[in-house]
Amino acid sequence: MADASYLGWPFFEERHRRLARELEQFAASGLAGLGLGGKDGAAQYDGAAVDAACREIVRRLGQAGLLNHCCVLAPGDRFDVRSLALSRDLLARHEALADFAFAMQGLGTGPISLSGDERQRAAYLPAVMRGERIAAFALSEPQAGSDVGAIATTAARDGQGYVLNGTKTWISNGGIADHYVVFARSGEEKGTRGLSAFIVDAGTPGLEIAARIRTIAPHPLATLVFDACRVPESALLGEPGEGFQIAMSTLDVFRTTVGAAALGLARRALDEALQRSRERTVFGKPLAEFQLTQAKIADMALAVDTAALLVYRAAWTRDVLQRRVTREAAMAKLHATEAAQQVIDMAVQLFGGTGVVSGAIVETLYRDIRALRIYEGTSEIQRLVIAGAVLAGDGEK
Repeated sequence: MADASYLGWPFFEERHRRLARELEQFAASGLAGLGLGGKDGAAQYDGAAVDAACREIVRRLGQAGLLNHCCVLAPGDRFDVRSLALSRDLLARHEALADFAFAMQGLGTGPISLSGDERQRAAYLPAVMRGERIAAFALSEPQAGSDVGAIATTAARDGQGYVLNGTKTWISNGGIADHYVVFARSGEEKGTRGLSAFIVDAGTPGLEIAARIRTIAPHPLATLVFDACRVPESALLGEPGEGFQIAMSTLDVFRTTVGAAALGLARRALDEALQRSRERTVFGKPLAEFQLTQAKIADMALAVDTAALLVYRAAWTRDVLQRRVTREAAMAKLHATEAAQQVIDMAVQLFGGTGVVSGAIVETLYRDIRALRIYEGTSEIQRLVIAGAVLAGDGEK
């Protein structure tokens, strides 16, 4: 049985422990019979099956009320980052695609929750929470990933609206989303100060899904092209030129939860390694009785707990102290994703040859974890963020 002792930590309230029980119940029944495709490697990638599974997972999460944590309906209300992190932690431990589906509902509507007006909130958020609308966050470009200031997609003012031109890539939920929050250069100033955010509905003339992208851990991913894509002024989120602030505010909420997803994958790897070491007999005794095995188990358990402490410290700080957690979130994201990669690698090693067979649980985890060290800020970028905060004395006040 998976360790749940961390739920007794002072980071959590009773409502969080209640949520954890709901998530476990959902994972036991709500993820059954999805008919997931592509779990045995890129050679048998079935994009249609993965798309269908994502849509179905979103529908079931919505029916279970679990997507309510992904949106903030009332102006002035706050995300509960501990609930978001717990959701990703527990869903990722059971099924990485379920974590992905949950996370993108939040990230793809985070800008609307944080900066949308009353009409925008009413038009998009309730349907996302019910699992009836799929969301996407379109920030990255071929030449603008970590360097947001290099965004080249333009949004030219034209009459009572804007005309978007440019390319976005690595867009999760690309191809299946019902709306995209798109960041484009509206020309107020150079660099990050010249960006604005827009809600672009799928099917808007001039928006094309140019290519679907296949990755080692299959999920909906695409390159989008905007060719004279016209949107009304009502599609603008916040004020012109506030796009960078909107994007960073959204990531400040959700970056911690990337660490939580990595934590969930690491927990599953540890669970599988424990079971394997107890059941596998080598030279006449269980694998668990060998000191080298015990050393690996100790390192894995240590990595899981340190990651959990950093993740839930960041979430608690955001929720309770109600301040930005750029430093804490960067630490949580960096350590949890790097530690999870190591934990999963050790689990594969303990499984031996069976650990690299396509479709084996630890092999799947090995593919699932790799992208988390890249998206929403690479490990290298997180180190720069942390160093900058420490050098500036952040946290010493």
